Amino acid sequence: MIRFSQTVNSLRTSEIRDLMSLATRPDIISFAGGMPGNELFPVEEISTIYNNLPLALKQTSFQYGPTSGYPPLLESLKEFLRKKGLPVDSNQLMITTGSLQAINILAKVFLDPDDIVITENPCFIGALSAFQSYRAVIKGVDIDEEGIDIASLKKMLTSLPATPPKFIYLTPNFHNPAGILYTEKRKREVAGLLQEADLPLIEDDAYGDLYFDEEAKRRTVPFKALYENDLTICYTGSFSKILGPGFRLGWMLVPPEIFKKAELCKQSFDACSPNFTQVLAHEFVQTGGIDIYIERMRGVYRRRKDSMAAAIRKYFPVEIQWTEPRGGFYIWLKIPPQIDLLAVLKDSIEHGAVFVIGQTFDPEGKDNSHFRLSYSHTPEDKIEKGIEILGAALKRALGQI
Repeated sequence: MIRFSQTVNSLRTSEIRDLMSLATRPDIISFAGGMPGNELFPVEEISTIYNNLPLALKQTSFQYGPTSGYPPLLESLKEFLRKKGLPVDSNQLMITTGSLQAINILAKVFLDPDDIVITENPCFIGALSAFQSYRAVIKGVDIDEEGIDIASLKKMLTSLPATPPKFIYLTPNFHNPAGILYTEKRKREVAGLLQEADLPLIEDDAYGDLYFDEEAKRRTVPFKALYENDLTICYTGSFSKILGPGFRLGWMLVPPEIFKKAELCKQSFDACSPNFTQVLAHEFVQTGGIDIYIERMRGVYRRRKDSMAAAIRKYFPVEIQWTEPRGGFYIWLKIPPQIDLLAVLKDSIEHGAVFVIGQTFDPEGKDNSHFRLSYSHTPEDKIEKGIEILGAALKRALGQI
């Protein structure tokens, strides 16, 4: 008899991952995966970097590295983060195997079974899975167009039991899945509540570099850059959206006392992140190649967003509610209550397009009133066709065709 742990039995699969097999079918137009298109990766630039490396450095790249990260990358990444106003001199930086590992490490640092974690609702499925793996009790707080709902957050903080939450997890810049960008006013309000409650913040900023206009850029300043002296903030980021997911590189910038515990946890996970990709990432960052690439990708993603937004206006029923994003990868849509969203998903797949339903991102797994569309992976010439397919499925669900 196989006796699985209570932890693994409590985990639920991610529909994003379940649908990835569909997303790779050549006849399916996928709005499911939150990832760059393969044709967008800087393959030639990275090939040139590797070919020009000295033999000794190529050999080093094949070797194990320090747990905290390849030292030259730590230095070049500090300068990259310094431009965002982040306090890289008073905190410590660690390279992780994707930003999800950073979130997972921080969860291991903070959480015991039955500890309370506050998240946004909806929330990034990877973070939910990480917190569930440590048997945390997740309390979701609804969001609006400006960020996490302040009245609901305040009510949550005052109504919880005597044992306080261990931390709050937020994605303020181009939220996954909701696509929202926190306003400056909402950030101030959130910071005030967290300071009053003495509640640590895990700030996930995987998309902050992918803004579409200057006003949005101004609003992407991280909590950690604004409120470092007022709050305990663990900041995480990723190369997955601004270089390539296959590099498997992310980072955390945390206070020294947290860093010490996080480094011990990482040693038990994988000892060190891949040195090979860290060497390449360092060269790409320190030569300025990453800045040129990110600027190019902002234009690509904005055009894809514009194509999707225009197609939604053209093909979707007027009953579908949504807000046009200012950056990132996602559009979050709300449906009328009479629509069976799972039926719409099945109908859409049958006709050749796939998306992700809202319950995937609900801490309680109940939301059937929203769905997420990702425009990042889909070429513009396919976006309109896919949205037309989905629009027809929605209209059939409403009895309009």
